[in-house]
Amino acid sequence: MMKAALKTAQGDFEVTNVETPKIPRPDWVLARVRVAGICGTDLRHWKHAESDLAHKIMGHELAGEVVEIGEAVTNVKPGDRVVIETLLGDETCPWCRSQQYNLCPHLYEVRMETVSRAFAGYLIAPAKNLYKLPDHVSFEEATLLDTFSVCLHAVQLSGLKLNDKVAVIGAGPIGLGQLQLAKANGADVIVTDVVDSSLQLALELGADAVVNTKTQDGYQKVMEFTGGRGVDIAFECAGGPAMPVTLPQATSFARIGGKVVIVGGFDPGKTAIELEWQRIQMAQIQLIPSASYAWWGIDPEMQICLDLLAKGKLNARKLITHSFPLDQINQAFETAQDKEKTHATFVALTI
Repeated sequence: MMKAALKTAQGDFEVTNVETPKIPRPDWVLARVRVAGICGTDLRHWKHAESDLAHKIMGHELAGEVVEIGEAVTNVKPGDRVVIETLLGDETCPWCRSQQYNLCPHLYEVRMETVSRAFAGYLIAPAKNLYKLPDHVSFEEATLLDTFSVCLHAVQLSGLKLNDKVAVIGAGPIGLGQLQLAKANGADVIVTDVVDSSLQLALELGADAVVNTKTQDGYQKVMEFTGGRGVDIAFECAGGPAMPVTLPQATSFARIGGKVVIVGGFDPGKTAIELEWQRIQMAQIQLIPSASYAWWGIDPEMQICLDLLAKGKLNARKLITHSFPLDQINQAFETAQDKEKTHATFVALTI
């Protein structure tokens, strides 16, 4: 048996004991979860009554230790410290076969049966989804690699280049990861948010300018930052309920011939968001949706991010503001949700 946090019919969590999963195939492993993270996607399900998620184990950002391996596994061994990639498709569709499994039509139904169950003591995963951690990278830091990989995928799609002017909308973990990668690529970056503590963190992580769009005119500040031209690329990193405000902001920030990369997630179903479509068309502004992550060329994007983290080119430690034991998962979610009051950025669960 193992401890796990199960979603309730009301949308919060109940911590209880459930059966420990068993390795289903020779190339799979059983891992002990040491740290899991709460991300924006998790928060969009918080306190929402969703019958299809009731009594399910959630969570998709984690690091831990290998406990048991299948007989065909050669890349890891029991005792290895690892980060686990929680994207897993059906492995038979054209997208999976071409390493674009982030686009697999069955991605969520497959991953949520096995690898996407971080809020528990143990989980099973294919050995190929495990990446060994260097000794100096902590479990807490490694838990942010899922976030950084999402950001790296957005960078890949954006075509970001040296000396670009970039706006990052939203200074949560995704936005702060996007900021760090844009700076690493030689861009000048302005970050917007509505929480001052988040913007202060952005400055400490290298932002060239920040704007609180609740008290300041974001468009005016972006135009000042770019000499009146607008940014080459705007990354929308807030998502969720903010999207009706932040997506129009992103398109207004982009220069003629610029790009808007949609990194933040939408709530399910049709979403009506008014955009200035005539300007978008006449200015040839490209809207680029970005979904999760997978591979960049011949390398997994998570491995690239792990390398950058290990070399000190990404700062995860500064993003971790709170940590709770699994038994306090509901308090952890409340803290992550109310970041204006708690100043939370990345909230970790120790398991």
